[in-house]
Amino acid sequence: MEASRDGPTTSCHVVALPYPGRGHINPMMNLCKVLSLKNPHILITFVVTEEWLGFISSEAKPANVRYKTVPNVIPSELGRANDFPGFIEAVFTKLEQPFERFLDQLELPVSAIVTDTYMAWAVGVGNRRNIPVASLWPMSATVFSVFHHFELLVKKGHFPVDLSEQGEELVNYIPGIPPTRLVDLPTIFRGRGQQVLNRALESVSSISNAQYLLFASIYELESEVIDALKSKLPIPVYSLGPLIPYLQNKDHEDNSSIDYLEWLNSQRLGSVLYISLGSFLSVSTAQMDEIVAGVRDSGVPFLWVSRSDSINMSDNEKGMMVPWCDQLRVLSHPSVGGFWTHCGWNSTMESLYAGVSMLTFPIFWDQTTDSKLIVEDWKVGRRVKGSEVLVKRDEIAELVKGFMDSRSIEGRERRERTRALKEICKAAVEEGGSTHTNLDSFIKDILLGQSC
Repeated sequence: MEASRDGPTTSCHVVALPYPGRGHINPMMNLCKVLSLKNPHILITFVVTEEWLGFISSEAKPANVRYKTVPNVIPSELGRANDFPGFIEAVFTKLEQPFERFLDQLELPVSAIVTDTYMAWAVGVGNRRNIPVASLWPMSATVFSVFHHFELLVKKGHFPVDLSEQGEELVNYIPGIPPTRLVDLPTIFRGRGQQVLNRALESVSSISNAQYLLFASIYELESEVIDALKSKLPIPVYSLGPLIPYLQNKDHEDNSSIDYLEWLNSQRLGSVLYISLGSFLSVSTAQMDEIVAGVRDSGVPFLWVSRSDSINMSDNEKGMMVPWCDQLRVLSHPSVGGFWTHCGWNSTMESLYAGVSMLTFPIFWDQTTDSKLIVEDWKVGRRVKGSEVLVKRDEIAELVKGFMDSRSIEGRERRERTRALKEICKAAVEEGGSTHTNLDSFIKDILLGQSC
């Protein structure tokens, strides 16, 4: 046994390498927290850029998870949206050497590397050093499978496509995936999104050289596509979702000490629409103006999370604006009856875990496919939009009112389905559940032969 100055005495050392983005760092950290809870003798070194350490260093973490950094050799997070293709390219070309130097300086040997799939080069680093690599896919298994079967899309004449002519055509040949319109596939298959398509395909292809594939999904939610992938991939596949902070959520009981929770306490059961459009890309000014007016005109109470100064709802006594909130805690509050979401995978998982139906407003990448899962496959949401067309305020106001109507037959049925999925999510992480079992199996695999 060796002693580390920064962590517990251990002979089991996992290096976690998330992609530098909030929607990737959060699930990776949540996975590390669950692993550390299951085995407190595992030391986890969580590697981020110096800039990202500044963002997350104050956040709570277990004693056996330590932060280490690599230099800021990529563009700042604060300007990532201004040149997303350039940011992706930097991640793929500039971080590998600093990470190699970091590994060279480690005192403890590394038992395994858990890397975000979009850090594709990390698989090669692990293979060269004879370190097992587990690739964590931070999106839905469905989206992974779409990328994995990209050549099928080409063969069937579904790439490249003009959505104005072919958008309604169905993709009904990817194993385990229900028929899906071309317009519901990830946005990087079209337009400017294609600038980063090759890097996404490269990331998915790197799986063939990894030792494990981890999904941030729950097996029961995507069982058919996961089973289809398991039958084809030559490596173990584990569904470990939801990789959300459900462990911390269990610790919160007092809802009176935080202003937005106190406000929620004053609202009727299931009456509040929670609105969050993510932390990265946003919508046009024209569309935001319509959303603001539509929500205001609906008369529905709302809690809206936004850092933008362009959204002014201060004169609306029906709602509350906040720059940040504990999203899972808000979604779990009994006053919240709906979630207007951009359909990022983490937000989708949190909403299902909390049992809250969704109004889907996808913006980019995998969000269009997640919206289809929510609305058509799981039937726990409604679309705000399904195309690039500007959605007008009158339409938004009527949609919000109808969606939040607790008396409608459609609404009651949707909430019943949402509650059923909530139970599936909760059961997965309990003793004997699919995620609980998969976590145990994964830990046994990566620590095989080590004294943990």
